[in-house]
Amino acid sequence: MPLTHTAEATAARTANSRWLELLARVGFVGYGIVHLLFAWLALQIAFGRSADDGDQSGALRTLAAQPLGKVLVVAIGVGLLAMAIWQALEAATGHRAERGRERTWERVASLGRTLVYLYFAWTAFKVFSDAGSNSADQQEALTGRAMESPGGRWLVGLAGLVLAAIGVGLVVYGLAKRFEKHLKVGAMSGRTRMLARRLGVAGYTAKGVAYGIAGLLVIVAAVRYDPEKARGLDAALHTLREQSYGSLLLTLVALGIAAFGIYCFLQSRYRRV
Repeated sequence: MPLTHTAEATAARTANSRWLELLARVGFVGYGIVHLLFAWLALQIAFGRSADDGDQSGALRTLAAQPLGKVLVVAIGVGLLAMAIWQALEAATGHRAERGRERTWERVASLGRTLVYLYFAWTAFKVFSDAGSNSADQQEALTGRAMESPGGRWLVGLAGLVLAAIGVGLVVYGLAKRFEKHLKVGAMSGRTRMLARRLGVAGYTAKGVAYGIAGLLVIVAAVRYDPEKARGLDAALHTLREQSYGSLLLTLVALGIAAFGIYCFLQSRYRRV
């Protein structure tokens, strides 16, 4: 028991590190930039223009192609890594203000965020080192290999269900305004709080729609044994555009993702870290 308490105390001190907090807040800025570029790529798709890899990895490659872009990609990667460490510590010992199932749920959510931030930090490193090819093609190849293994189609289908569930969860999270409890609302003016609320609702809802469609496409790929359908968010955006009023719907999703990017900037200032 004393060893457990010592480990939790060490984790708590690390989580409260001033440097970790500063890096995490820089990470929110970088995360916001990535989503603004992601929204721009989505708008390109909405208006029928070519967009190489319309997802967050495509956004990082777009940034890397600009003057000093690779330096910014590295800074974003470091910030995202700090965010991953922070959320990993929260998953291990954090959310002490919550009780019972609520604390368990928050710790599980922090674990999920850890994986997301780690993935984007890894993507940033690949983009910097020019090791990352088109992520949609990579996902298609990975899905194809998975389907060829025993029980692979079931695993791919399960992954699609999880992704779709994440999409639904993001929509519920946004519409229920659950994100507000992680903000220092007492430090906000009334106007700033209203802005954060509107941006959060729009942003989480738009991301949820995109992830939900991507999950459904993965499920379809498993059912039809068609890896080409499982191309992540890029395919989800193109699929949405192909529907009736698809350009309008995709434009709304792109604006929502842009709203999430701006919300990330607010989080860099007001998020409880």
